[in-house]
Amino acid sequence: MIIGALPVFELRGAIPIALGVYGMHPVSAFIFAVMGNMLPVIPLLLFLDPVSTYLRRYAIFEKFFSWLFGRTQRNHSERFEKYGTLALTLFVAVPLPVTGAWTGCAAAFVFGIKFRHSLPAIFSGVLIAGLIVSVVTLAGMGLLAII
Repeated sequence: MIIGALPVFELRGAIPIALGVYGMHPVSAFIFAVMGNMLPVIPLLLFLDPVSTYLRRYAIFEKFFSWLFGRTQRNHSERFEKYGTLALTLFVAVPLPVTGAWTGCAAAFVFGIKFRHSLPAIFSGVLIAGLIVSVVTLAGMGLLAII
């Protein structure tokens, strides 16, 4: 659960470790990884805006947030405007580096997606990513057992 809550690993690291290192049952590994991955989501969604507002009082953070918002909206706003929360769900669901729940929270914040829409979208993406990672990990472990 702790590994699932970490921003770099999330459930993409938690599930393979739970299955391969600790020998957990796949359902237990999935549930604990999803729970851990969702732990930081609510605080992140609730506090990113107030924290960034506070930090913007300082010139260096104002420059950073202006750059971040401008760059992100230039590069990705068309997709998010067209597909909305579905884009957020798919973004979180892709089990690649830098596409998990933490980054999904940041994307929801940058694009102004409301909490009531972003939380279920991120949760759905985490569930899909968890299923994909579980299947791929179990398949890989099965192949290794054959070899």
